[in-house]
Amino acid sequence: MNSKKKRTPPPRGAVKTNRTMELIDSPTEQTTAITDLILAVFSFGCALSVRRRRTADPWKATLWAWAFGLLSLASALGAAAHGLTLSPAAHRLLWLPLNMALGLVIALFVVGAIYDLWGLRVARRLLPILIAVGLAFFAFAQIITGTFSVFLIYEGVAMFLALIIYIRIARNRSRPGAKLMVAGVLITIIAAVFQANRNIELTLFWTFDHNGVFHLIQMTALVALVAGLRAALETVPEASRLSRRVPPDEP
Repeated sequence: MNSKKKRTPPPRGAVKTNRTMELIDSPTEQTTAITDLILAVFSFGCALSVRRRRTADPWKATLWAWAFGLLSLASALGAAAHGLTLSPAAHRLLWLPLNMALGLVIALFVVGAIYDLWGLRVARRLLPILIAVGLAFFAFAQIITGTFSVFLIYEGVAMFLALIIYIRIARNRSRPGAKLMVAGVLITIIAAVFQANRNIELTLFWTFDHNGVFHLIQMTALVALVAGLRAALETVPEASRLSRRVPPDEP
């Protein structure tokens, strides 16, 4: 007697789970994924570096640690989106948290600049508003799918605002690290310009497209930004710390 059982076909609409993830074939997408992954690790290190100096100014250090942490998350998701062969549905699903993280990174960046110029009270009041703006960018990006120009416009406006703020601080105040913050914001703007030009291609042992070049330049910007933040956090005078505290009964 034959004891073999007849295999029943899977029901219609069933999803096959035995497929293995494959790396993408495009060389430029591979370098984009690798630089995205490096940027994710580097951004996470920046978050830890700033977080360790929270004793001097806890609110500021926590704010920037969140900004770098969200950038790390977005970069890690970007590495998967660029480096893996995914179905269109999976690709769209991956970009949802990626876009949300990017929108919040820019919002927190602007809040950080406002904090350095106008102090804790103003920054705390504007924080929920600018987070709402970041979430609105995310929602708008879902309506206009297939375009990255929405984020580039949003990022450009925010970065120019931050640049103006830090130039003013560097010129009119003796805050440590202000010039480094100007350099970091300016390099970020330059990186965004490179990313917006899809015709850019750079060969340094490997070939990088506009996204890969953006990642390389952005890492340089992070070096300047973290150096500026560390200089400010390590030299905050006690009087300045006390003046930035808000009593518990106040909003």
